Formats: sequence, C-alpha cells, structure tokens
Amino acid sequence: MDYKMLINGRLVAGERMLDVINPATEEVFARVPHATEAHLDEAVAAAAAAQKIWSRTTMAERRAVIEDLAAAIRANADDLARTITMEQGKPLPEAAGEVEWSQGYLLHTSTLQLPDRIIQDDAQFRIETRHKPLGVVGAIVAWNFPLLLACWKIGPALMAGNAIILKPAPTTPVTTLKLGEICARILPAGLVNILTDNNDLGPKMTTHPGIAKIGFTGSSQTGKRIMASAADTMKRVTLEMGGNDPTIVLPDVDVRATAEKVYGGAFFNAGQVCLAIKRAYVHDAIYDDFCDALADIARAAVVDDGLKQGTTVGPIQNKAQFEKVKGYLEDARTSGRIIAGGELRTGKGYFISPTIVRDVTDGQRIVDEEQFGPILPVIRFSDVKDVIARANASEYGLGGSVHSADLDKATEIAGQIDSGTIWVNQQLNIGPHIPMAGFKGSGLGVEQSVEGLAEYTQMQVLNVARG
Repeated sequence: MDYKMLINGRLVAGERMLDVINPATEEVFARVPHATEAHLDEAVAAAAAAQKIWSRTTMAERRAVIEDLAAAIRANADDLARTITMEQGKPLPEAAGEVEWSQGYLLHTSTLQLPDRIIQDDAQFRIETRHKPLGVVGAIVAWNFPLLLACWKIGPALMAGNAIILKPAPTTPVTTLKLGEICARILPAGLVNILTDNNDLGPKMTTHPGIAKIGFTGSSQTGKRIMASAADTMKRVTLEMGGNDPTIVLPDVDVRATAEKVYGGAFFNAGQVCLAIKRAYVHDAIYDDFCDALADIARAAVVDDGLKQGTTVGPIQNKAQFEKVKGYLEDARTSGRIIAGGELRTGKGYFISPTIVRDVTDGQRIVDEEQFGPILPVIRFSDVKDVIARANASEYGLGGSVHSADLDKATEIAGQIDSGTIWVNQQLNIGPHIPMAGFKGSGLGVEQSVEGLAEYTQMQVLNVARG
C-alpha cells in the first residue's frame, strides 16, 4: 500500500517512492514518498504561517486539541498497533502498549503549564520571566518507538505554542504517516507536518533557516552531527541519544526475582531501547547462580514474528542493525562464554535469540559499546568502589540501576553513578511526569515533564521600572 506525507493539512505524494520492509519477513509491505528539499521548504512555510496563529491560542485551547488527538489515536489503536509490529517488529502486545503510552504522554503533556514567574515586585520594579514559543520545530526520531517518539515531540511542541515538522526514521515511517492522516482531520493546517526520506533530509532540516529548534532521538553519532550542523543558524537542540546503561547487582538480592527484573530491563523490545540494560555487573558471591537464572529466563523466550500469538521477542528492526548485532555476537563468542541464545534463525527475518554472555570484562567490545540488540554481557565484581568506577568509565550516561535488599546502601551507590536516570530495585520506570536527561554523550537537554516542555520555549525577562 502507498502512503502520503502531511504538508499544510494536505496528504501529499512524492515523485519517488521508498519501500518499507517487514523485519519479520523481509518483505515489502508498504511504500512511502521520498521527500525533496522543495517539500521541506513548503512544510516550513506552512508551519511558520500556522504557528503565528497558534501562538496566540490559550493553553486551554491547546489542551483541547491535544486531547482530541489522543482520543483519535485511541480510536485507531488496533490499526496503529498492528502497523507498529509490521514495520518495527515488536510483539503485538508491546505495540499495543506503545499506542497506549502515546495517548498517555499526550494527555499528561496537555496538562502542563509554564506560568510567569515574578522575580521582583516592589515600588521600584516589576521583573518577571515568561516563556515564548520558538516558532517552527524540526523533530527527527528513531525507529525503535515510531509512534511514541512522534508524540513525545508533538505534544510539548504544540503545548508551547510552536508548529512542528516531523521526520520519522526511513525504516519505520508508516505508523507516523498514519498519525499524519489523523492530524489532517483534527489539527489546523500546517501545525503538524510529516515528511519521509531515505536518511537524506535530516541535514537540510538542521541547517534550514526557517527551523528554530531540532528535537532528536537517535544515535549519539547522528546527534553529534545534528549539533554541529545546527550551529550556524543557532538552533536550539534537544538530543536524546544512546546509552551503555549498567546495572549493579549486590550479593544480598533474591537471585531469581532480580534476574527477572534485569532480563526485562535488558531485552524489552529485543534490547532496542536507549535505556535498556547493556551491561550487568554481578557480585562474585552470586555470579554463577545469577548467570544461570538469566540463562533459564532467556531460553524460555519465544522468538518469532510479532504478529504471532505468544511471541515474546521479535526481530531486529532493520538489516543494518541486524548485521551490527551479529558482529557483537561474534565478539561475544571470542571474548566470553555464551550460555543462552546466540543463534541466528534460518530463513527470512532478522531474528536473534536473547543472548547471555558470561566471563567477560571491561575493555572488551561487547561490554564497552552499546549493542542495541538482544545481547547482555554479565561481568563479575567483588568491590563496590571498583564497580562504581567501572560503571562510570563510559562515554555514555543515560540510565542505570542498582539492586540490593539494603535500600539505603543501594540508594547511596545509585547517587554515585554518572547517568541521567538511576533506578533502584527496578528498571525502565519512565513517564511523562518524570524528566529524562543524559550525562556525557547520552544527550543534551531534557525530555518529558515541565522541564521538557520548557525546552520548546525561549525565556524572556520583562523588567518594568515603576519610578
């Protein structure tokens, strides 16, 4: 089936079409337009015109529109979930969860406020801060959560009074274009525009003089290029990028229960989550038992097409990432011992079984780099001070976790980890009310919550003399 882009409230075809592959079958299931620079210019002009009107609306008016969008997503939930599974690969229940999360994030974002703040109010001066819209926002999102990431950008952009141009990943554009069909029925023309490409439109967006901000979710390498190319036009940027998230497991835990948590935090969405556990540091006293427990859980996974009932782990989303993860598998075979998984399924589809690798250590590629796939290296430690230093010895700092029966001790250790989010005795507890930020190479700025909404505005200080 062929799909169209959204520009100025109209569904627009392209001169060329791009194939979209189902990663479970390696078959083309849809075609989408290849946007040109002329399409981008048209979208920027439409967004700028729409934003001038939208910026004059009240927060209550904006909230009502966002609520309508969330309701329309809910009404189309089954179709959107099935589409997510077909283009992204995740099991259908996870895809349904993504649709539900998308609604929830929009609804919560619609309740946020950025009130004026009075700094001084006396006989001499009234000084206050205000939040002004930036104008046109360009959003570039990754392929692991195509609908959720789109809503993460649309919600705060619109609530802050901006218009937005959204570019989904070339391998997962269909869900976003279906969202565009919904937007065309509900939103003012030009407020949301959606363009699809073959990874060639991003540089034009990041240098376009009509775009005031880039909101990006994706790899650290791409994020660095965006930051550099946005400099000439002094664009604001919010970059939510990669991670090599550690978990530290102390010897006083319930081994099986904690292994279940760690497995879930590592292999959700086939490990294709920026905040997933990428390396597990387990105390020497329980190392063998913990590895065995992880291996038992991994062997029970059902790896198959996400549309099939009972599937718990779907395919890697695209061929390029599949080849990259295969390279990490080869490294795991030589640098450690694979005790579960490691198999490549014969036939069609980018499938890799959940893989547990033991007897590895820092300095090896499988530990030091972000795998972004269903592989978990398990590293032995005996000294807490040492393991904190090892956990922090990374160019990344997005997330991490500590597990212990001693809550105070775990919390103390967690506070010493250089990451934007640290969980204690849990994994992947995120929400629209919780700020998300990264240390070091994992990002710049904040997503979610009031702090995330403020990223879509420019602060203005109004300083009035009364004397």
